[in-house]
Amino acid sequence: MILYPAIDLKGGACVRLAQGDMARATVYNPDPGAQAAAFRAAGFAWLHVVDLDGAFAGASRNGPAVEAILRATDAPVQLGGGIRDLAAIDAWLDRGIARVILGTVALRNPALVIEACRLHPGRIAVGIDARDGRVAVEGWAETAELTALDLARRFEDAGVAAIIFTDIARDGLLTGLNVPATEALARALAIPVIASGGLASLADIAALLALPGRPVAGAISGRALYDGRLDARAALALIAEAA
Repeated sequence: MILYPAIDLKGGACVRLAQGDMARATVYNPDPGAQAAAFRAAGFAWLHVVDLDGAFAGASRNGPAVEAILRATDAPVQLGGGIRDLAAIDAWLDRGIARVILGTVALRNPALVIEACRLHPGRIAVGIDARDGRVAVEGWAETAELTALDLARRFEDAGVAAIIFTDIARDGLLTGLNVPATEALARALAIPVIASGGLASLADIAALLALPGRPVAGAISGRALYDGRLDARAALALIAEAA
């Protein structure tokens, strides 16, 4: 299992939102490059980066901050937020992003996801954000009728590298991952599933590792790392011991 530290970008700074509400943003570091370097120094093998402004605007808005992150670390970076056409996908992959995350466009234009996977094998992830089991898009501002599982199944044979499943109701609130929902999704799919939303402590990581067969491929942590509720060294050691 891989633990991904989250760097969410708003106005060029590292922030965390509560339940995806842009008005409830806490700034944790004004220097995204320095934050990326700190996470790498702590031992994280991957970084999870989201352009929050881009998610709402429908196009990248924190390009300079993302480029600063790429300059600051040799860790592979997965990036989401406002990436909604092939030109943008190609551009970010060419600039050094290891994996692009497609969210809103996966619902609006699934054919684009399939084509992107064909052109860039292993480098496309799908972000599925759910509110009460239903898919939320446009920076979580809209909720669709489609369930997370229904959307994920559209890409079973497309070659998607991972599904990043976020429970919006828990995101940024430190209430714990929705382990049952994440496990159910992971067991229903052949695509690797990464858990997101609410990771609060080592107990969440232990719960994922304790699942029979360990169906969940990874987890994303944001506020818990920034607040110090989750000790990076302890978390990575726990995962290493279970490998």
